[in-house]
Amino acid sequence: MNEPLIPILPDTAPFTREQRAYLNGFFAGLYSRSAAPQGSPQDAPLPALVPLTILFGSQTGNAETLARRIAKEAGKRAFAPTIHDLGKYALHQLAGERALLLITSTFGDGDPPDNAKAFWEALKGGSAPGLAELRFSVCALGDSTYPRFCEFGKRADERLQKLGGLRVHPRADCDVDFETPFAAWLEGALSALATADAPRAVPFTATTPPTTIPTAKTGTYSRAHPFPAPLLFNRRLNGEGSAKDTRHLAFGLADSGLAYEAGDALGVRPTNCPRLADEVTTALHCSGDEPVPGRDGAETTLREALVRDYELTRIPQALLQSVADQSGDKALQGLLAPGTNGELAKYLHGREIVDLLGSHPSVSFAPRPFVALLRKLQPRLYSIASSLKAHPGEVHLCVGVVRYESLGRPRQGVCSTYLSDRVPDRAAVPVFVHQNKNFRLPPDPDTPIIMVGPGTGIAPFRAFLEERRTVGAGGANWLFFGDQRAATDFLFREELEAMQREGVLSRMDVAFSRDQAAKVYVQDRMREYAREIFEWLEEGAAFYVCGDASRMAKDVDAALHELVGTAGGMSPEQSAGYVAALKKARRYQRDVY
Repeated sequence: MNEPLIPILPDTAPFTREQRAYLNGFFAGLYSRSAAPQGSPQDAPLPALVPLTILFGSQTGNAETLARRIAKEAGKRAFAPTIHDLGKYALHQLAGERALLLITSTFGDGDPPDNAKAFWEALKGGSAPGLAELRFSVCALGDSTYPRFCEFGKRADERLQKLGGLRVHPRADCDVDFETPFAAWLEGALSALATADAPRAVPFTATTPPTTIPTAKTGTYSRAHPFPAPLLFNRRLNGEGSAKDTRHLAFGLADSGLAYEAGDALGVRPTNCPRLADEVTTALHCSGDEPVPGRDGAETTLREALVRDYELTRIPQALLQSVADQSGDKALQGLLAPGTNGELAKYLHGREIVDLLGSHPSVSFAPRPFVALLRKLQPRLYSIASSLKAHPGEVHLCVGVVRYESLGRPRQGVCSTYLSDRVPDRAAVPVFVHQNKNFRLPPDPDTPIIMVGPGTGIAPFRAFLEERRTVGAGGANWLFFGDQRAATDFLFREELEAMQREGVLSRMDVAFSRDQAAKVYVQDRMREYAREIFEWLEEGAAFYVCGDASRMAKDVDAALHELVGTAGGMSPEQSAGYVAALKKARRYQRDVY
């Protein structure tokens, strides 16, 4: 039987903040009591409930999902939890908080996620309130392959303390495989808050087993228990002579129970290239038959573990440190020293584990200690390129295959080449749906939308257009698309032009960078049509961006600020305020990577 959900009242519920907090805790307590066996300690009267504020900063939805899990567990422990999206939380409210748990991701180069940017600017400003009465703990989500791992969570944690808050439990810096550290942090943070607020709160840890947070339920499919979806087709979208290899892939979801909305992502659990696994095995001077623990702890062979369970293309810091220590390589040790200011990232770029081993032949590892230093192979997320209403029982992707050369060796993307080269037709691919509530069509189907999606960034906008065509939405749709050459790289051209003829796609402006002497990009097209874009925004249009975060998304954001200023006659400060208001109203959403 599926576990019932605890109702968490939204901020918009018709109650005061204190009433919402009490009712949320009351519902959680009822759930906890109903789930416990009769005669258990949880049959005792509920203790007084202590308000607990849970804030989340989320780019793709992980932090929001975990915030709800925090609330569910907190409700069992005499807290009355209230969840707030940082994009909708006013800074002045912090002054009245007494117990706070913050969970947030880091985005880009150590930046806050989109929904936390305005809050962070206010929090680090001179008008931030003193927090002498606040007890708090922070859980930071990130990816340790990036130089500024969990940077925003670290900054927020430091800032809350600097403003006078009491950190009752140490910050957790969670890597992409966050389940275990998150559960440990949650147990420690709730216990610390309960103790700090005694005698009003009752720490249940003496009578309740330690917190365990399941990631999959029996009979359901999820990140921890992916569905084996058959590959229905694998089509190349680029024409002959293109420098790119972009694939349109479709998978069957029949009998899976999986559903998705336009804007969601599909998680794919790939395997490594067997040839690369063999090269690593050879560099270790092993046969590949040696027994080692796999991803789930079960015994397997070294070769099978390297193919199926562990990352081989990204060098983890633990392995790098071990090689530096064993080899005595001063240059490598220097890269690992604090304050290297980007040198480590430059060293790691285009370098894989096999390169590290090959450049230090004097260093040796036994198989078990070696895999203990590796990161588990993580699923990859791809923006879904289809509407479930238009393709019942199917899910489509638009994947750019990654191939390049570095240090004199050919390289390839783990998941993109797994899908394009190593999965035969009708073979099963482990997949799951990753909800992205921060990238959704407007609730009113008559709202006009502007979409900026060059290259594979077209994926969610194909889904948006299919969805709006299927439901008969009345809102106008404007697409900006770009790539290298119109003749070979105009992805989904026939479909898009058909939608134009039907009137579903109201307007499409394209930018093909290599078709003329001077390169032209989507942000250049935006500047050309600044007045029209601003008019659409003034009429209530929503603005969407999908694609590369490091360059394209930043350039598009800069162009948006610029065109608002020029077309709207605003100063830079006024333009920034206008764009910030769009974000707060969820009329400016980004799906960037």
